[in-house]
Amino acid sequence: QMQLVESGGGLVQPGGSLRLSCAASGFTLANYAIGWFRQAPGKEREEVACINNGDGTTSYVASVKGRFTISRDNLRNTVYLEMNRLEVEDTAVYYCNVPELPLPWGQGTQVTVST
Repeated sequence: QMQLVESGGGLVQPGGSLRLSCAASGFTLANYAIGWFRQAPGKEREEVACINNGDGTTSYVASVKGRFTISRDNLRNTVYLEMNRLEVEDTAVYYCNVPELPLPWGQGTQVTVST
């Protein structure tokens, strides 16, 4: 069974950092492009970062560019999202998924940026 499990969220002050993990099971994550998505209360889910398979090309939504970094560790079958200089507006539940499939959404991991 193909599955993705997100972890690493938490409560952080503005300007702080977090690293999210997306662990895959039941398939080889390296064979697919992987995206990180987020959904804030009352808003639609949006893709914030994506990393291609193969050459590892990355892309970001404008609001996180320069602050977030997506990376993959194929040996660990895991994709990461390093989030720096966090802002209150980054508060959301963060999910990972395979855009070309996609898989059923997991539970995500809550990121709360607050004083």
